[in-house]
Amino acid sequence: MITAYRAARSVSYRSLALALALGAASFASPAIAGEVTGTVTDIDATRALQAVDVRIIELNRTATTSRDGTFRFTDIPAGTYTLEARYVGAPLFTTSISVDETGVIAVPVRLGVADGNDILVVGQAANQASALSRQRAADGVSSVLTRDAIGQFPDQNVAESLRRLPGLNILNDQGEGRFVAVRGLDPNLNSTSINGVRVPSPDGDNRSVALDVISSDIIESIEVKKSLTPDMDGDTIGASIEINTTSAFDRKKDLFSVKAEGSYNDLANTLTPRLSLDFSKKIGDDFGVAGGISYYQRKFASDNIETGGWGTSDDGIDFADEVDFRDYDVERKRISATLNFDARLSDATKLYLRGLYSQFDDQEFRRRLVFVFDEAPTSGTANTALFDDADGRIEVRRDNKDRFESQKIRTISLGGETETGPWKFTYSGSWAKSGEREDGSIDPVRFRSRFEDDGLSVNFNYADDMIPRYAIPTGRGAFTNPALYEFNRAEISSLFDAQDEEFTLRADLAHRFGLASGEFTVQAGAKSRWREKFLNYNLDFYDGFDGPDLLLSDFVGPQTYGLADISPAVDKRLFSRFFRDNIGQFELNSLESSFGSSVEDFIVNEDVLAGYLMGRYDSADLRIIGGVRVERTKNDIRASLVELVEEGAIRGGVELDEDTVFVTPNRFERNYTNWLPSLTVRYEPAPNVVLRAGGFRSLVRPNLADLAPRFVVEENDGNERQGEFGNPALQPYKAWNLDLSAEYYFSRNGAISGGFFYKNIEDFIVSATFNNPATDPFGGVINGIAYDEASIPLNGESATIKGFEFSYQQVLDFLPSPLDGILVNVNYTYTDAKSTLFDGREITLPAASKNTFNLVLGYEKGPISLRAAGTYRDRYLDEIGGAADEDRIVDEHFQIDLSGRVEVLPGVRVFAEAINIGDRPYFAYQNLNNRRRLLQYEEYSFTLKFGISAAF
Repeated sequence: MITAYRAARSVSYRSLALALALGAASFASPAIAGEVTGTVTDIDATRALQAVDVRIIELNRTATTSRDGTFRFTDIPAGTYTLEARYVGAPLFTTSISVDETGVIAVPVRLGVADGNDILVVGQAANQASALSRQRAADGVSSVLTRDAIGQFPDQNVAESLRRLPGLNILNDQGEGRFVAVRGLDPNLNSTSINGVRVPSPDGDNRSVALDVISSDIIESIEVKKSLTPDMDGDTIGASIEINTTSAFDRKKDLFSVKAEGSYNDLANTLTPRLSLDFSKKIGDDFGVAGGISYYQRKFASDNIETGGWGTSDDGIDFADEVDFRDYDVERKRISATLNFDARLSDATKLYLRGLYSQFDDQEFRRRLVFVFDEAPTSGTANTALFDDADGRIEVRRDNKDRFESQKIRTISLGGETETGPWKFTYSGSWAKSGEREDGSIDPVRFRSRFEDDGLSVNFNYADDMIPRYAIPTGRGAFTNPALYEFNRAEISSLFDAQDEEFTLRADLAHRFGLASGEFTVQAGAKSRWREKFLNYNLDFYDGFDGPDLLLSDFVGPQTYGLADISPAVDKRLFSRFFRDNIGQFELNSLESSFGSSVEDFIVNEDVLAGYLMGRYDSADLRIIGGVRVERTKNDIRASLVELVEEGAIRGGVELDEDTVFVTPNRFERNYTNWLPSLTVRYEPAPNVVLRAGGFRSLVRPNLADLAPRFVVEENDGNERQGEFGNPALQPYKAWNLDLSAEYYFSRNGAISGGFFYKNIEDFIVSATFNNPATDPFGGVINGIAYDEASIPLNGESATIKGFEFSYQQVLDFLPSPLDGILVNVNYTYTDAKSTLFDGREITLPAASKNTFNLVLGYEKGPISLRAAGTYRDRYLDEIGGAADEDRIVDEHFQIDLSGRVEVLPGVRVFAEAINIGDRPYFAYQNLNNRRRLLQYEEYSFTLKFGISAAF
């Protein structure tokens, strides 16, 4: 099906590609008279400076330099004018130019101070100047991170770099930044692109991209655009996260840099390597190649405790009926590489070819001790609960996970621009593919013992909300005897293959009109995207062994757990080897395997055809951008109805004599159209003061996995049916968005800004559970399938998000030496994000932290560069429960990181970093009877890094 689908689209690809090529050729005409062009670099001509504000004062005309430092004015009447260039951190540049009828004049511009050019190209100050200049030049509200001319970027992966920006909240996985929430919105409501290519998600169930897959070593800049214009994809409500890798035209001098690093995690007590290289080479003036490769191996550990939820006994004792003590050992390898080619075919045409490959391998071992209590505690207090197997069965499980998964992101983009006279034509084609694969993971193997009237008692002490303690008052000998724990089951992910692939073609045409004061541009464009996401999951369950009894005593290994004694523990690797060597003797549970291997599979095709019309007015102090975008979406969605029917149930009028799985393929098609108007105003009432206002309509399409018609029904022998359903009728989130901001850029390297944002989201998607067919909105039947209880994602009520952002950053070079090397970066965001559930309960939106705060103090002078970064985010709702006291809440988090660099030789630096030096844990809980009750606690300790870098 996939092959046929792609073949059917190949004609469309070729046709549009031919049209783009013919369009480019038609504009390759000689330049008309009255043009002013130029290139802006630092004073030493080391690096091209992007986002420089270049103005012709007498004509009230303005232009912004592109990433290669170039700018261009057209339709300039003959005469003598003053040309001015502004860049944060550099003195104002002015020069006189004379335009006559000879055609094009070229103006070289170099910014900086002759003895202090490093402030624009190297170090923290250079990163800040570059980021602020791009923020200042942006059309709408945005935040930017950049690296300097020798490749220094602040953090180990893209997600953790973004942690420093206002309004951004990072969701961690195993203590490392993974997903990005913007202004309190779910990560699925963001869009992510690399070199202009929309990146599909490697995860099986999400639209959001896990940004820890990408190493920051290969990144040139990250821009978070929080407001949209018509020429941008309309499917984002949080932000558009745009990642760019390096280009040879970013620099005016060739570069080769290398970095070697060691990483030490305190819990793992292991040193692991990180290596990277980065290069940029120009071959003549009109061709360049740039790229880089990064390898990072990280071994770390975490200690974890989780519960299955809390309840209250008839005697008023709060307790958890399942408690897990989890010991994790993790090894992650990240390989990222990029290769970019840039060419100037003529003064009118530039072309580029950019490719990226990133692979993220995750090997996780998890040893676990699990208590499962069949009955309420025998006795207890406000802080304790005593369970006795004389009053109810106590099941103890000791298991191990040996899971390896690999995620990959690959992108290729080919495009360019042709600019002649007042016309500008841009065109591109791209391919992106992301995926996740497991092949034979054991997740988990379980050994268990059931104690009932065997003299075992377990006492839990809950005095510490985060870390419950257990003791074994009686029966400890049996509890710790590995020979009493027998093999119970093994779950094998024989194949987990999730793939998400997208092809894109795009073309934009613009015409500029010179006015008496300023410039007006009419721009139109079209974009077509063809996307396919599928998941193929084969899960095998083994619940017996045809041979001698398999006992835990045959597979005992060491444990490194620090929160409790979980011995005897399953060895990390022994069972995996035994299983693969003796797989023929393990007994496959064909019913569970058939059911588990059918419920997850799906294929979703999503085609989006978009077009827009936009008008843009630019003058020295005012920019207005308005227009409308239209996006047509077509879905072809396939999955299966999977029914597990118990023995004794009636099926087709016949009573079943054994449990049976029925699989029925299904398919849904649909299409819809969204009109997305927008208006953006940027006004400079005074030099270095920027006011912005933006209003726009946007959408986010539902998760493809939620759309998939995966209908899973379990029917018992009483013919009662419980179901979990996908929903192919889900409508996209739709939002009206408003942004207002004010920014002041200091004459030195710094800025202060503040802004207000408001969003009203319609058709917000929530997961709902119905257990009364007489009163639920579907009447007990979904897509012709009857049920007694069902869970399904639905479009719910509207949600509103409002708040404000504040940011201050500056190089304090006005202070007396040696304090003149201090840098300060402070930002704060307040977010009020609320919605109402079907039952009328008002909630804060998941992932929405009310308060986020970042503080970075840096010092840079001579060969020394130091930085201390503190990041705080408030608690947030993680998952919605059936009632308020069942909601999962993630506690507040404050983390401090330190870093330092010293230049020991010209271009050679040694560095050291300390991550999470306060050993801040992860804590999730539910509120029961006005007390925080543990759902998950995890600690990681600190990580130290040190190494050397050199740039030539």
